[in-house]
Amino acid sequence: MGEALKLTGTVTEVIYFNKENGYSIFDLLTEEKEIVTCTGTLPFVNPGENLTVMGGWHHHPSYGKQLKLTGFVRQAPNGETEILGFLASGIIPGVRRATAEKLVAKFGADTLRVIADSPERLAEIKGITEKRAFEIHHAYLETQDLEQLIMFMQKHSIATGYAMRLYELFGGRAVERIEKNPYLLCEYVRGISFRVADGVAKSLGILPNDENRIRSGVKHTLTYGAFSGGHTYLPRALLVSTAAQLLYTDELLIENAVVSLLASGELISDVIDGTEGIFLPVFYQAEYRLGKKLSSMALESKKVNPKALQAAEREISELEMEQGIELAPLQKEAVMTGLTSGLSIITGGPGTGKTTAIRFLIAAFRQRKKKIALCAPTGRAAKRMSLLAGYEAKTIHRLLEVGYADDDDIMREFSKNAEDPLCEDVVIVDEVSMADVLLLSALTEAMRPESQLILVGDSDQLPPVGAGNVLKDVIASGKAKVVRLDTVFRQAEESMIVQNAHRINHGDIPVYNQKDKDFFFVSALDAESICKQVADLVADRLPKAYDFDALRDIQVISPMKKTTAGVVHLNQLLQEVLNPAEKNKRERAMTLRTFREGDKVMQVKNNYDLPWTSLDKKQEGVGVYNGDMGIIESIDSESITVVFDGERRAEYKPTMLEELEHAYAVTVHKSQGSEFPAVVMPVFHGVPRLMTRNLLYTAVTRATRLVVLVGQKSAVETMIDNNYEEKRYSALPSFLEARQ
Repeated sequence: MGEALKLTGTVTEVIYFNKENGYSIFDLLTEEKEIVTCTGTLPFVNPGENLTVMGGWHHHPSYGKQLKLTGFVRQAPNGETEILGFLASGIIPGVRRATAEKLVAKFGADTLRVIADSPERLAEIKGITEKRAFEIHHAYLETQDLEQLIMFMQKHSIATGYAMRLYELFGGRAVERIEKNPYLLCEYVRGISFRVADGVAKSLGILPNDENRIRSGVKHTLTYGAFSGGHTYLPRALLVSTAAQLLYTDELLIENAVVSLLASGELISDVIDGTEGIFLPVFYQAEYRLGKKLSSMALESKKVNPKALQAAEREISELEMEQGIELAPLQKEAVMTGLTSGLSIITGGPGTGKTTAIRFLIAAFRQRKKKIALCAPTGRAAKRMSLLAGYEAKTIHRLLEVGYADDDDIMREFSKNAEDPLCEDVVIVDEVSMADVLLLSALTEAMRPESQLILVGDSDQLPPVGAGNVLKDVIASGKAKVVRLDTVFRQAEESMIVQNAHRINHGDIPVYNQKDKDFFFVSALDAESICKQVADLVADRLPKAYDFDALRDIQVISPMKKTTAGVVHLNQLLQEVLNPAEKNKRERAMTLRTFREGDKVMQVKNNYDLPWTSLDKKQEGVGVYNGDMGIIESIDSESITVVFDGERRAEYKPTMLEELEHAYAVTVHKSQGSEFPAVVMPVFHGVPRLMTRNLLYTAVTRATRLVVLVGQKSAVETMIDNNYEEKRYSALPSFLEARQ
């Protein structure tokens, strides 16, 4: 954005207005008689209004120079003509030109003062009832209150797109309530951080030891622990010390805040492994319910009678003959366990036959006339399982029918729940290592007591991005029936990807660069050389050698987001190599990135309400989820259109663009649940707690046809030697044990 400036003028045309968030695009005729296109949050903007706008110049590739707003002052209408134009513009719901003319004819230049201070006088006009008079009064005050809120947010450098949400929450007293307790900003609106709220508090003169600050800081410490460390709770002593460091305050004040929050029910305490743990209620309730439901299912698994086992054996034998496949002993055990248990787990690395076991289970349950749900945590994982299993798989969100949420993923509700459960008799969850405690708790709550749950995944992969560590916790508890597949089948054995994945998992160095194989190492001594080699491989060498499509077939996966060979820099480099700026390609510049037609992008948060249409226009739906990848199809002044997985077209308004990031390169965590024909991975020395064995293992197992590691072999060896797994505080093992 260019240098900040201030312009005064009259709105001549409103090009675009979003009622939900106030985002506007409009033309302003300045005092210098120049037409300037302005973009930003400005609710109730109408032609004829007089405004002073502040902002900076931004060049749009298709529409030229525009002013991106950082603030505005709406000049009050002056005189009868301006007041008539203001009211006739439709800014007040229910007031059109005819009513506006009556109001101005009756009250003249005092019209707005009468509306604000003496609304009962409006009923003196024929056709306006007392009820309607007060509706006009409240609607007018709403425009004033919302404008005051936006100005407050602009003053404190908070994105004004949050104004509508705050107004919905707090109404006309929003500014008053926020000034009294700025920490409401981060507690009620996801996207506004504690740091931002703390900055507002400081500018308002609120003291560091203010009770609201301490209480909010304690809750923030738990929330941050859930989203960054995967913890569902923190031991009380650790919570107190961590919050004290965050807030630069005495631990006694933190302890007092914890006591107060426990008393008010905003936090929950329970003893876990002999130590007091402190939870946010949403995580406590989810983990407690999940433990109770899984325990109940596990108890049912112990009631299997010999006749059921014999029947299952016959079914498996018949299916083997029918399909011409002889299951390995452990595969047969996995299918047998799945058929006869209320809760069972199938785990194992690549090439060990998990998908074959799933196919046999589906076939057997269908013969039994059972209703089956096959699901996975992400859209890409569900699509992959549909293709491999030959049976429709859904995301868990879609299976549960996403419902209303209070502007926050963690408060998401589903239409399917204990009151309206799923009709399926059997639920099979693939890639379950990716599923966090909130999602699996919602899934099990929606299952009928007699339903069977089969969890399938690789317990050696990275834990979920969200809170909890369900797969490992349930396996470690010993309460569920677990079958670990460990035999690599002959066809998979031919792949060096599979062989090396198992070598890595066992702490051994991979075998590289064998002729006519699929696992290679390219040496590069420093970060700049790594980036150069990665760009050359993706843009030129691999497409030529393997006939890969550089965008759709090759995925760069980096261990880290920042640093020279990290995701952020690689995305900038690969965009310029694979999709450079051209005169006929439209762009949209953002603060951190520029989106361009043809870009490869990823959705980075769940948007349960975003509509999409299939490319053939025969299907419509809602929901684009964290990790979904697509290509930007078109960009115009009002939206960016993205085609996901070559199947679904979704439209993003300007205020939604923070949900998209470039995906030429992604982190290992973001790649989970997906498979790509080719994976190119930079390997370099980095922070030990990040550069781990299971991170390398997870990245390598994302590839189906080719892996190329680029960097230093010593970095690969260091990662393999580093079997560190960061501690996750999870209460599920305790809840499983306590409920048995």
